[in-house]
Amino acid sequence: MTRPTATTVTRPAHGPADTITLDETARNRRRMAMTSDHGIGFLLDLPEARLLRHGDGLLLDDGRIIEVRARPEPLYRVAGADPLHLLQLAWHLGNRHCPSQIAEDHILIRRDPVLKTMLEGLGATVSDTEAPFDPEGGAYDTRHDHGHDHG
Repeated sequence: MTRPTATTVTRPAHGPADTITLDETARNRRRMAMTSDHGIGFLLDLPEARLLRHGDGLLLDDGRIIEVRARPEPLYRVAGADPLHLLQLAWHLGNRHCPSQIAEDHILIRRDPVLKTMLEGLGATVSDTEAPFDPEGGAYDTRHDHGHDHG
């Protein structure tokens, strides 16, 4: 028996048959055998590598949809003294090519003691947190649907 294949990502996932819960690293894929949270085996076979976002649907060739869920992982929550300070901190993280999830009042990054020391030296408040990690896609990411409105 052949495994169903997912070649299309839908947004959002409507009426999923199951979910698959993955950390950020495991959600950055192109082709891989996968198993959903409740045991549906399938082959992910996308045209190009991409970061699967929380809420994306993987459309299987048999019509079922598997919803992607972002697994919480150990992160740092970085806060600045004010919006300008937070922007400066974001610049320093970007200058180090550090994957970052940017919110209005904080930045989430993977835990790295060297970065924590640098950020605290720049006056940031850095605290441990566990949360789903959904970093920005980068300047050359042509997909602009990453969970917030650009309106």
